[in-house]
Amino acid sequence: MKRALFGERSMDIADFLKWINSLQGDVTEHRIIPAREASFGEWPDISPELVSALKRRGIERLFSHQASAAALGAAHRDFVAVTPTASGKTLCYNAPVLNAIMKSPSSRAIYLFPTKALSQDQMSELHALIDETGLDVRTHTYDGDTPGDVRTKVRRSGHIVITNPDMLHTGILPHHTKWKDLFENLEYVVIDELHTYKGIYGSHLALILRRLLRICEFYGSNPSFICCSATISNPAELAEALTGRKMELVAENGAPSCERHIIFYNPPIVNRQLGIRRPSIFETARIAIEAVTNGIRTIVFSRSRINVELLLKYIQDAAAAKRIPPERIAGYRGGYLPSERRAIESGLRNGDIHCVVSTNALELGVDIGSLELAVLHGYPGSVASAWQQMGRAGRRAEGGISAAVMVASSTQMDQFLSMNPSYFFGASPERARINPSNPYIQIGHVKCSAFELPFSAGEKFGGEEVDEALDFLERSDVLHKTQGRYFWQEDSYPAASLSLRSATSENFVIHDVTDVSKPAVIGQMDRKTAPTLIFPQAIYFHAGEPYQVQELDHEKMRCYVKKADVDYYTDGDAAARIEVLDEMERGEKTGWGEVLLAVRPTIYKKIKLRTHENVGYGHIHLPEEQMHTTAFWLSLDEEHLPPPDRESGKNQSLYGLANLVRGIAPLYLMCDRTDIIVKGHERDPHFRKPTLFVADNVPGGIGLAEALYDLGMGLFSSCLDAAANCKCSWGCPACIGAAVSDSGEKKDVIDLLRRITNRR
Repeated sequence: MKRALFGERSMDIADFLKWINSLQGDVTEHRIIPAREASFGEWPDISPELVSALKRRGIERLFSHQASAAALGAAHRDFVAVTPTASGKTLCYNAPVLNAIMKSPSSRAIYLFPTKALSQDQMSELHALIDETGLDVRTHTYDGDTPGDVRTKVRRSGHIVITNPDMLHTGILPHHTKWKDLFENLEYVVIDELHTYKGIYGSHLALILRRLLRICEFYGSNPSFICCSATISNPAELAEALTGRKMELVAENGAPSCERHIIFYNPPIVNRQLGIRRPSIFETARIAIEAVTNGIRTIVFSRSRINVELLLKYIQDAAAAKRIPPERIAGYRGGYLPSERRAIESGLRNGDIHCVVSTNALELGVDIGSLELAVLHGYPGSVASAWQQMGRAGRRAEGGISAAVMVASSTQMDQFLSMNPSYFFGASPERARINPSNPYIQIGHVKCSAFELPFSAGEKFGGEEVDEALDFLERSDVLHKTQGRYFWQEDSYPAASLSLRSATSENFVIHDVTDVSKPAVIGQMDRKTAPTLIFPQAIYFHAGEPYQVQELDHEKMRCYVKKADVDYYTDGDAAARIEVLDEMERGEKTGWGEVLLAVRPTIYKKIKLRTHENVGYGHIHLPEEQMHTTAFWLSLDEEHLPPPDRESGKNQSLYGLANLVRGIAPLYLMCDRTDIIVKGHERDPHFRKPTLFVADNVPGGIGLAEALYDLGMGLFSSCLDAAANCKCSWGCPACIGAAVSDSGEKKDVIDLLRRITNRR
């Protein structure tokens, strides 16, 4: 095949897809999504000047979903718009907000975006439309990168404040007296990328919005909510849980799209008996290198920071050997400076960068120009995220085709989807779940809200009674009660110590002590994930540089690291213990309730960066961490299980089932694998029989256990499909885990699942 010099094309997307299908791995799905024509709606009752400005911007007609959304917004009705990426959702909120400001210059709006990059991108688009109207509509981002003099101007006269949940939480609500004009005249709150607000982060945002509405009520305003989301199965439910309002749903997409090809690619098997495939990171790099070499503009997604850095290194090295300037290929992830991220985004838009390797930081709607190919290194964890990442290619395609290739890793979820693509292409099975009633999260926001405004006895917070929490805070000398009102009396500033990414505020602060005369803080890590990542002797990566953990100070929550010249990374493991405290609901085989979850780190592996070989191990000596949370359980009769393994004495089928559930459950819960703990007890002390537990790995729980109970046997039916369709002989990482013998463990797990689900 003739190779292209940089900037030339010897292969178009159609030829590239033929090349993919010729590889030694398995193309388990090649689905063609036909191009679709646009469907349009009528202009709603908005300002003629705004309509004229939109037409001058090339928008002669609104897509049907834009027209419906703009009409609802102009009528001040709460709604959520759910359409694919690049379908013009921005206009769904810009049109009604600008229309309101045109009618009444005192009107104000808050735009909430999950990332600073998205805030900057949307501000640029909004400014362009404002300039076209010729009106004096003042808007600016208000986040950690905003200069001090600009912040003052935004507070005093900003019509549209573009910010993020973190800044609303710490920088706006606690200082609401400085934002009097905003809160007195607030007409709209816009929440974009709604689907990102799930789990703990979403639970925090729901409580932040309750604080916001409490302040709005104090100032006499009652804003409408406009939400936009990628496709999830419960967008209206999520929007209502976040805002506390009844939402109308706009879900019929009217935007056009080019022909799109979606390929699921499974790397070639290198050991059929053990079910071992070629590492997916190498196959991902190979596909990306082929695309870049042939002038196909590409985005590569990977879930972890270390894999982004590895893929970037592999692709840049291969490109340099083919006379492609390495600077044409960039990495993009958290930890990069804001100026670096802006330069990369600009380079993608103007064509200077031809390939970008990113975490999900570029999954959201930042304008990165016209790309032709998206390569996903493994399933990103949810159907919504996968479609978002795939949709980054072909955003501006008119005619022609775009493509996305998902390279399956060896995890159960990736292999299950590779063998069962209908689960992906069918209706989304996942639900975004939040739990604002989580006591660990709620009490932190009650404190913040009390700091902002005194509570009255009997006053509800987001519709829930909080007198018990207020009395507890009074007994703790945080609040002072007088004449039926609770007043803040501590010297502390509660929002500053409440992290939105965890249920508690305890984070390890990571200090670089390479030069002991100039120690520097380089990061932080929440307590939940720290034990298996920053234990003594662990390798911690920051901005592509490896550091070795020297010391962990649990009392002061500090981690001390030094730069290290190593070619490996570490991967820690932990043992879990679950004890049932209270049963909430119980069925014939399943139930859920409150449990004590205790986790103790055990060992770690050293893994080569380039070959992923295991080159050593060590023991982790850290104390056990305990939390009260919720768990789902499946109780089995003794006769359901085969006899224990003769060598290990363990019942391997129960552990094989746990491995399957660990991989498949996140598909339904729209959560990360680390959000749950799966544990099998061969004879549980509470139930006195074999029991499988799936616990929320969050203090207080966030609703995952209850969701699995509601799902019932659907989870185990999917586990049965995954195991039965796996091509390995005895067991592998893609199904029940690596078998310890060839004595029929996989068959035992399949038989067990058939008994559980009554399927034959």
